[in-house]
Amino acid sequence: MTDAYGTRAILAVSGVEKTFTMHLQGGQRLPVLTRLAFEVHAGECVALGGASGAGKSSILKMICGNYAVTRGRIELHAPDGVIDIAAAGPRQVLAARRHVVGYVSQFLRCVPRVAALQIVAEPLIDRGVRPAEARDRAAGLLTRLAIPERLWALPPATFSGGEQQRVNVARGFVTELPLLLLDEPTAALDVRNREVVTELIREKRARGGAILGIFHDAEVRAAVADRVVPVEMFAAVTGTAS
Repeated sequence: MTDAYGTRAILAVSGVEKTFTMHLQGGQRLPVLTRLAFEVHAGECVALGGASGAGKSSILKMICGNYAVTRGRIELHAPDGVIDIAAAGPRQVLAARRHVVGYVSQFLRCVPRVAALQIVAEPLIDRGVRPAEARDRAAGLLTRLAIPERLWALPPATFSGGEQQRVNVARGFVTELPLLLLDEPTAALDVRNREVVTELIREKRARGGAILGIFHDAEVRAAVADRVVPVEMFAAVTGTAS
């Protein structure tokens, strides 16, 4: 699928609905999203807009395969074909995460006691990059994001919230996957590091990467987003959980 300028749609979401089942409340069903549809193309950054609770984070989690889709299609255009995450089995989801889509969540989740440098280098090593090269690339990103070298051998659980988020961002940007999902990547960062993340987003776009993100920081959103998808247009009910 291509747009008017011939750029490829890396992500195509069509007719997506999401309903949560509240098992602790007698199986009550809570509709969140309906008729969700949008695309993200190569070299483009798209922001999900809307108030807190509109369902933005749920959209990212569905695309990454963390949340099941009630109805609709979420097509990831991989180098060797199209994967519909909404209908994919566990192996296909893992393959998509390995080859197509990366995800920077709001919180760093990693194995305890693993060094920060290893955490950032790990996605490259998993994809066959030589460990020495992977660590060099990881070190470059950690340096750029102002993580002092004295911390690289320490587990991020000992870091401040802002330092953990910078490690999280470095891990997300270290690979060259076609699509990167960003959930508030600058929320805990100072001005200098917000500028670095903005630069990383622009550079990935320039290399042809596609980005879908949530940016509550209006300045960051204005600096990086080509357009905004108004999520509240697709809300099934008001007051939903994000």
